[in-house]
Amino acid sequence: MPDAVVVGAGPTGLTLAVDLARRGVDVTVVEKADGLFPGSRGKGLQPRTLEVFHDLGVLDEVLAAGGPAPVGMVWSGGERQGEHDMFADETIEPTPAEPYAGRPCMLPQWRTQEILYARLRELGGEVLFGRAVSDLEQDADSVTVTFDEGPTVRARYLVAADGGRSTVRRLLGIGMTGEEVDPSPTLVADVRIDPAALDRDNWHIFPASPEGALALCPLHGTPDFQLMAQFKEGGTPDTSTEGIRKVIASRTHLSADDVTEVRWSSDFRPRAALADRFRDGRVFLAGDAAHVHSPAGGQGLNTSVQDAYNLGWKLGRVLRSGAPESLLDTYEEERRPLAAEMLGLSTRIHRGEQSRGRATQQLGLGYRESSLSQGAAGALRAGDRAPDGLVDGTRLFDLFRGPHFTLLAVGVELPVIEAEGVRTARISAYEAYGEGYFLVRPDGYIGWAGSALDLEPYLTRC
Repeated sequence: MPDAVVVGAGPTGLTLAVDLARRGVDVTVVEKADGLFPGSRGKGLQPRTLEVFHDLGVLDEVLAAGGPAPVGMVWSGGERQGEHDMFADETIEPTPAEPYAGRPCMLPQWRTQEILYARLRELGGEVLFGRAVSDLEQDADSVTVTFDEGPTVRARYLVAADGGRSTVRRLLGIGMTGEEVDPSPTLVADVRIDPAALDRDNWHIFPASPEGALALCPLHGTPDFQLMAQFKEGGTPDTSTEGIRKVIASRTHLSADDVTEVRWSSDFRPRAALADRFRDGRVFLAGDAAHVHSPAGGQGLNTSVQDAYNLGWKLGRVLRSGAPESLLDTYEEERRPLAAEMLGLSTRIHRGEQSRGRATQQLGLGYRESSLSQGAAGALRAGDRAPDGLVDGTRLFDLFRGPHFTLLAVGVELPVIEAEGVRTARISAYEAYGEGYFLVRPDGYIGWAGSALDLEPYLTRC
């Protein structure tokens, strides 16, 4: 019997599976499709997500395949009107404490999934494709999952990462509370365009059409552009190849023949919704199964990756380190309020009520109000993100990297401690921390902080 079943092989499910596999957890990933998702949909990776990918061992591949968000170029009547940088507020210079701050890294979702899947296979994991969940039952010790085809799977826990139309959420009877962000539908597609007709130096924006705005964003590491086209309320986008060629030709200076290939297409109506709860017994909701965002501000995929990162270490501690099962209660406690916050941010950006900026980078998010956050020292409180830095020749993110806690003594003596799953280190006083003792959780947040060391009561909880 596997320790955990993850339903869905999108960014959420694969991130969680990688995190569990590196902890020695026996995890089975099931996906109803016959392969990985083929489209670019969630293409913007925020700085905090890059920090997660550093820890999971995939950052080099992500950065090699992606690139910074391009500056927009506004067109009208077939003429360039000038640049418009929608990410100007996110052009924040990196610092030693925040090494990936700045513009989002653009990488098509299908490529992010390929990188995570390759990492999972390196760790000995696999995905069972063509497994659509049809039913599930749980008892005091396990969850049993039934599929349309193939044998049932029984595991100690199940995580639903099966998207906004989650079958698992429906089977559990968990509702979603939300609103329609915009009644107008949006067409999204991955297209190839004759290089002689359009350059790849900018994110090309065509706002003037009476039918609705259209944008073409070059996708790094591919010959593709992501098309996004808005339609009037009540409209029905034609997602066929000819329909996509027609909408590009009608709203831009390009001809239908300039669109040489349509590789993937879909349509949606922007909405925001939050699951009424993130846990039902031994079943957890993560990613779009738990919260559905407008694409504005690039928060959906990134918030989903953070869900997986939060839940992964907690499941690992319960399954492999004897932590009390009550630790799993803190998943919903910590993640649901932040998901609600990010939903509000996405909606305000979509409606033009707030600009992009530091908030979209997710570096300032934390868990100060969590029952798992205790104490303060120096410049930080428990629940804050643990800053990076190069101190005494040691890079802190490399010190934190892995499935362990890290007790960091900053500018104070480090006594000998013996605690399972805790690595210790001492560095000189560092402005981002100040001085004191800081217990960094496996997900890179300060769990406990103080000027005198008294960890045992805290560690008994996790």
